Amino acid sequence: MKQVFINLAVKDVERSMHFYTQLGFTVNPQFSDDQAKCMIWSEGIFLMIMSHEKFGSFTSKPIADTKSSIAALFALSVESVDQINDTVEKGLNAGGTEPMPMMDYGFMQLRKIEDYDGHTWEVFFMDMAKIPNQECP
Repeated sequence: MKQVFINLAVKDVERSMHFYTQLGFTVNPQFSDDQAKCMIWSEGIFLMIMSHEKFGSFTSKPIADTKSSIAALFALSVESVDQINDTVEKGLNAGGTEPMPMMDYGFMQLRKIEDYDGHTWEVFFMDMAKIPNQECP
């Protein structure tokens, strides 16, 4: 089975673990310690939140300040608009921020939420039946 691991540098591992748990991730203690937590989104998608010290041991580049600039957008699919709202509200209650209002594209709705370190997540629902048919030229 193929898996995806997203690795993020965070200033406070425990605080970030609480935030991501509120979004719906669960902790995998097998790959967690005081410097890093393995957070599970699904069977094949994992988030590694690591202290700056541990994250820095994997790279020779400086760690970006994601509070003032963006390096990537991460997107999490959910099964309904209600689940978007529930997920983002839980994240806001856990200390996250919402940088802009909900976006509605007709076939897809999404809300953005930022964690304590400024990492930006899009929580979205896509209704495949509403995707406009487009003919290829």
